Amino acid sequence: MGKDAVLHIGRIVGVHGVRGGLKLCSFSETTGWFEPGKQVLARQRNGETRLYTVAGRQPHKKLHRIFFEGVSDRNTAEALVDAELFIERASLPDPGEDSWYWCDLLEMDVYQEDGTYIGRIAHVFATGANDVFVVRQGERETLIPAVASIVKQIDLDKKRMTVDLPEGL
Repeated sequence: MGKDAVLHIGRIVGVHGVRGGLKLCSFSETTGWFEPGKQVLARQRNGETRLYTVAGRQPHKKLHRIFFEGVSDRNTAEALVDAELFIERASLPDPGEDSWYWCDLLEMDVYQEDGTYIGRIAHVFATGANDVFVVRQGERETLIPAVASIVKQIDLDKKRMTVDLPEGL
């Protein structure tokens, strides 16, 4: 399976209880990927991969408790600690016009309208009002609000974003 065929959506960071519960750190904005009946691919520390069906999920502090079918005791669960979780990209809905998945924007080159290179998108985060692109070039970091007045064009095929930054940004 190619790199772009799956998306990294979480990591098992510990176990919970004696009945196979797992502590999940989700990398996804939505928890829908971890609802009962959904399937996730787990890549364990030893490189082994296996498809698991989610049997249950509960919020737990800043993490989630997740249960997989066939994982019903602490010993089996402990073998999954540090496992990275993935979903098939084909299972994602179309994001719609003028919308993108954050993972598609990471490592995208960002340029001013005059062609000046600003850097690459290293991270994206939500602020409530809008998303913010963290663009890095060497030690320099530029925070760019994801608003139409600033982001002029996103070309996924060329991995290029064109922006019109206001003075001082």
